[in-house]
Amino acid sequence: MAGLRIGIDFGLTNTDVVLVRGGELLEHWVLPYAGPASEALLYRALAAGNRDLSEFDSIATTGGLHRTLPDEIEGVPIHKADEAESVGRGGLALAGLEEALVVSAGTGTAMIAARGKKTQHLTGSAVGGGTLLGLSKLLIGTSHPLEVAHLAALGDPAGVDSTLKDAIGGGIGHLPASATAVNFGKVGSLPSPPKREDIAAGLVVMVGQVIGVVALSAAQAAGLREVVVVGHLPDLEPVRKAILAVWEFYQAEPQPLIPERSGAATALGAVLATADQD
Repeated sequence: MAGLRIGIDFGLTNTDVVLVRGGELLEHWVLPYAGPASEALLYRALAAGNRDLSEFDSIATTGGLHRTLPDEIEGVPIHKADEAESVGRGGLALAGLEEALVVSAGTGTAMIAARGKKTQHLTGSAVGGGTLLGLSKLLIGTSHPLEVAHLAALGDPAGVDSTLKDAIGGGIGHLPASATAVNFGKVGSLPSPPKREDIAAGLVVMVGQVIGVVALSAAQAAGLREVVVVGHLPDLEPVRKAILAVWEFYQAEPQPLIPERSGAATALGAVLATADQD
């Protein structure tokens, strides 16, 4: 299978694996976190896709401690890709754009100005999927992403958040009365604990708003019209809606692009970024 390359992104929550030929993404699969990059985890990633090292021309790696891997394994070269470049290149490829702010919304959040093959880490936030699941574990007793998303879909963030209507009696400027004034600002004055569903909804809105507001500001500062959101956090529909709602509140256009298989972006970008090393 000449020209077949594998890309592996060793993330803090998931390990993403892609198969690529000629720059085209063929397959993508995910392993739950099993530690930082290692030869053992590399073999495990291959086994999860029923693949053998002999099939590949090279391996492109990025993410957690990937630079500690050897330069080759069983005669197959291992290329190490800069993570910011991988995010940027992969995001542009999945979105079919020449330039954009690429937001990697995973365990944490990174924001990359990507223009063709040139990438620059602009900013980011420690708020991300890890924040959502960690606070969910503390407040509603679960850190399972799908359960948190299900509860959030059933809840109402206004059950825990103070809205502009609560704070000033209505909207302000282009922000509607339903916009959040204070995340979890209502909880201290509630006569009884809020419902789990409302807590989940409030957490999702808080995380999504932080990511959205920082991304919108970063894109404007960098002079980039398009925003592409990648990573696994947008897999959760309530989070996706919370991020997109920021553009609606601020009447900003165009809305961010969230490509299909967005979780594959960084692993794909690692392959693209190291293609000239073969």
